[in-house]
Amino acid sequence: MGEGGAARAVRKVAVRDTPPNRRRGGDIRVLLSPKTVGASTGFMGVLTLKPDEYVSEHYHPYSEEFLYVVDGAVEARIEGETIVVEAGEGIVIPKGMRHRVTNTGAREAFAVFHLCPLAPRPELGHVDTEPLPNPGEAGPAVGGR
Repeated sequence: MGEGGAARAVRKVAVRDTPPNRRRGGDIRVLLSPKTVGASTGFMGVLTLKPDEYVSEHYHPYSEEFLYVVDGAVEARIEGETIVVEAGEGIVIPKGMRHRVTNTGAREAFAVFHLCPLAPRPELGHVDTEPLPNPGEAGPAVGGR
């Protein structure tokens, strides 16, 4: 039981049941968020990038972004500096820093990301700073408070 006697639910979400978002590049799937599981402090998802795919440059005015590469490798360009992140490595991207993630390797890359804290409203959480590769696609199902 939670505060005031209200029961809290533990929920799991499978990648296979999460729709892909390709609007900003690659295959982004938000698994755990306010919309999907009622999260209140942040959200988590996975990113798959084929060779030469990228997530367009953007920044988060309210959140830090944690990126952990599970398989393959990516290049993260953060405020103009390039950092190679290989399988088994992670980075944190501070609030407000422009970043772009690219798979420059010959094989697919798979990473897990987490952002926190949440922006006051979902539309304030992500600011694009370059043209989107697939602008016609819908945005991620993050949800908000």
